[in-house]
Amino acid sequence: MARRLKITQTKSASGHPKDQGATVRALGIRRMQHTVVHNDTPQIRGMVFKVRHLVKVEEN
Repeated sequence: MARRLKITQTKSASGHPKDQGATVRALGIRRMQHTVVHNDTPQIRGMVFKVRHLVKVEEN
C-alpha cells in the first residue's frame, strides 16, 4: 500500500506571502484545523516543505 501523509493546518496563511496561501489551498486545506490525506509523492512533499511552518504532517 502506498504511504500516505495526513496534513493539518495549524496556523493561518493570512499575513504570509500569497503563494504560500495558494499552496495551502492547492493541498485541499480549506480552514484552520482542517485535515487532508494525500499520497506521499515528491510533489506533495515539496508543497508541504514550502508551508511547513503553517501545517502539521503525520505519516500513515
